[in-house]
Amino acid sequence: MRTDVAQLNEAVSNIKNEIAKVIVGQDKMIELLIAAILADGHVLIEGVPGVAKTLTAKLLARSIDVPFSRIQFTPDLMPSDVIGTSIFNPQTATFSFKNGPVFSNIVLIDEINRSPAKTQAALFEVMEEKQITYDGITYPMPQPFMVLATQNPVEHEGTYRLPEAQLDRFLFKIEVHYPSPEEEVKILEFAHKGITAHYTENVHPVLSGAEVVHFRQLVSNIHIEDKVLRFIAALVYETRNNKALFLGASPRASVAVLKSAKAMAAINGRDFVNPDDVISVLHPVLCHRIILTPEREMEGGTAADVITDIAKKIEVPR
Repeated sequence: MRTDVAQLNEAVSNIKNEIAKVIVGQDKMIELLIAAILADGHVLIEGVPGVAKTLTAKLLARSIDVPFSRIQFTPDLMPSDVIGTSIFNPQTATFSFKNGPVFSNIVLIDEINRSPAKTQAALFEVMEEKQITYDGITYPMPQPFMVLATQNPVEHEGTYRLPEAQLDRFLFKIEVHYPSPEEEVKILEFAHKGITAHYTENVHPVLSGAEVVHFRQLVSNIHIEDKVLRFIAALVYETRNNKALFLGASPRASVAVLKSAKAMAAINGRDFVNPDDVISVLHPVLCHRIILTPEREMEGGTAADVITDIAKKIEVPR
């Protein structure tokens, strides 16, 4: 196990080094994206335009030697444009199913909140069960499979709110902020040298699809003690009994914390989970799964504030 974890840790470092050829900063987002793919989860990336959300997702896909597809969500996009449709063959007088762009290993959905509910609902089955059912026939997705979606939190013109059931299918919601002054200087230096988004071909694959599947199995076998499991359960249970929350997190959130904490432990070179791994993933796992009460919202509270308070309230196991 320790040897395998060391190999995984080396692979993670190589992925970060490849992405760093084009991207400056965003270290936390990159680490969470890697953790998500190791934990077999999907990611929603939220941030204002121009903070490299789409570019980072594309670079992550490029660092893994698997097929990649991108879907630009628009108000007129139909479910069949995502999952595929039946095509009539006049020679045989039969219909055959033509795969949509979602049939890939890593799928980037840009501006996911630009399409209406019927199109977003086309992702429900494929995100949860890694398959689609069309005309009574089930079509499995290739493995590994991962959905990366982006959205802009500021612009609301022509956008549609994501259903809670869909938000709950994302392992992480990553909020991307502006770079620091030092990072922005490096961005300008990159731009001055001509290192832009068009230089993605400089990023080379580090892992194969089979290696990702192997590392996912390794992560699932990371050791976790009963007291840490109880710590996760207590944290999530508290969201269902917190006076500041209208909606708490579901058992799917507990499993998401467990899986992502295991991935963070492996990324940090350990074959066991400690409470710090759990705390490090609480915000990206829970922020999009809970809803504040109107009173707390009016007071200016945020989901992140409530999660921080809960993490302080629950005793950390030793």
